[in-house]
Amino acid sequence: MLPKQRFLQALNHQETDRVPTYTTLTPQVAEELALGLGVDTEPVLARMSQRISHAEVLTKLGNDAVAIRPTWPADVQDRWKRGVLIDDFGFVCRRVGYYTEIVERPLSSAASREDIERFQAPGLDDPEIWKWAKEQIETYGDQFAIIGNLETTIFELCWNLVGLEKFLIDLQQEEEYVFALLDKIQAYSLSCGLKMIELGVDMIWTGDDFGTQTGMLLSPNLWRSVFKPRMAYLFESFKKANPEVKIAYHSDGSITPIIPDLIEIGMEVLNPIQPGARGIDLGALKSEYGEVLAFFGGVDEQEVLPFGDARRVREEVRLRIDQAATNGGFIIAPAHNIQPDTPLENVYAFFGEIDTYRPHS
Repeated sequence: MLPKQRFLQALNHQETDRVPTYTTLTPQVAEELALGLGVDTEPVLARMSQRISHAEVLTKLGNDAVAIRPTWPADVQDRWKRGVLIDDFGFVCRRVGYYTEIVERPLSSAASREDIERFQAPGLDDPEIWKWAKEQIETYGDQFAIIGNLETTIFELCWNLVGLEKFLIDLQQEEEYVFALLDKIQAYSLSCGLKMIELGVDMIWTGDDFGTQTGMLLSPNLWRSVFKPRMAYLFESFKKANPEVKIAYHSDGSITPIIPDLIEIGMEVLNPIQPGARGIDLGALKSEYGEVLAFFGGVDEQEVLPFGDARRVREEVRLRIDQAATNGGFIIAPAHNIQPDTPLENVYAFFGEIDTYRPHS
């Protein structure tokens, strides 16, 4: 069975020869794995690049899909390579440990609708920013499913532009500029998602982190009044553009109060099913929502992958497959990028168990 067929059959709640996966890595893990596999790490200079980079490494290990999104324009990439970390949204960044962190935000002083009107989101018409995505589709699209990565769809991109504390306070106080910004970022994400659908992706991977380990970052009612209608409009627009495209939604943490709302507005795939977050039990979610929802994730990246041994990793893989793979509807993956504290033998054990475990045999 081709990886693309395996991935799409699972999303359509059909049994497959093995459970498919789409796993992501930090650059440090990818570099170590690439040395052993004798391939290129393929880092991609784009926002959220850790979700779309290293396709050759990951497909050799067993990934059944490849993800795309627009890259930065050439001038941004040139500056970045020279160490000037300013992207096309106007974020000023600094490399901190394993990650690149934002240190200056372009809308940190926003106070009015006029401030938002003056702010320009990056254009999406430059052919150069889509060149890499088209090459990935040409290289991998016949054999592997193609995911259009649209994470940080509205909420996370908005608060990153402003700053989390200021944005949450101003949202609660219903400051006018907040809603102008939400509308502008919604329009940007709509255009980006529609372009990826035009290119031929099989799944649009949207999402914003609304959960903490113990509950939601903001009240479910506030989410319903502000974010639900905006996401509903995006989901409807994407399905209108291509009724066959699958709609995935990512949120870390405990978001159980809004799962029915997300299903109501058209979510078909929930990610990342973070073990340890309150109420996020993969088996229980499968029992409750498995007829209408596919699950993507589920493997513990906080404890098992970094701190367990290979035997414990294989047990975790079998557990998650047993919980969620019956009648399809499951893409197994870690609940976050595999981090540099994860031993390579655990990475190999993870992919190896996916390849060999057959729960019904």
